[in-house]
Amino acid sequence: MDSFVSQRLGRPVGPTALIVSWGLVALLTTALFSFAFSQLHYVWNWEAIWQYRQKFVQGWLMTVAISAASLLLSLIIGLLAALARRSAILPVRYSAVLYVEIVRGTPLLVQILILFYVVANAFGMENRYFVGVLALSLFAGAYLAEMIRSGIDSIRDSQLESARAIGLTRGQTYRYVIFPQLVRQLVPPLTGQFASIIKDSSLLSIIAVSEFTLNAQEVNAFTYSTLESYLPLALGYLLLTLPISLLSRVLERRFHFAN
Repeated sequence: MDSFVSQRLGRPVGPTALIVSWGLVALLTTALFSFAFSQLHYVWNWEAIWQYRQKFVQGWLMTVAISAASLLLSLIIGLLAALARRSAILPVRYSAVLYVEIVRGTPLLVQILILFYVVANAFGMENRYFVGVLALSLFAGAYLAEMIRSGIDSIRDSQLESARAIGLTRGQTYRYVIFPQLVRQLVPPLTGQFASIIKDSSLLSIIAVSEFTLNAQEVNAFTYSTLESYLPLALGYLLLTLPISLLSRVLERRFHFAN
């Protein structure tokens, strides 16, 4: 089975068929876009873009840093919100419910604008990078909270009753019974959430955070070369999100068989 890739709806696919199939898909995709671009009769100006290559690199690295910080903070927020939703203290529980529903029910762009120009301004917070990370973390944390909550709810009551029967406290039950199983369920979708955070970070350009998208916009304004500015932008995001998506699928298969 190691030499085959199993598919859910059909027979196992051998490596040769896999390579040929993906090669055919890549060829057709390349032909489609080559034809589409050839119809533009566009005069490319890559020389002007090359002069700003350092700006692309700096923006790309800033996007990586912002996304990594947001992922870590969103994990903490999501865990706290998920536990708050299970709290016996009603105001705490309802506050968590309100947070999750508001964040999931409104556009991220609006949340960034309100957080930076209204909330942060009211508290005298002027660091747009910190506010940007916080906005992404709050947004992703709401979705992670639901993932964590559903993961906890999926654990059978018999396991919780057994934990109580052997004298485990509530904290020990979470530590030794719930969290180990939760990690196995959470790791695969967490990688997908990281890819979403990377793409969502492009919206931070609205508050002038000097990340990948804003730098590409500035290069476009300097050179008036729109396609040459945004094609590297797309490639840069793809270089980040594609490996994460592949990793997510690998982890899903691994933890599926582990369970």
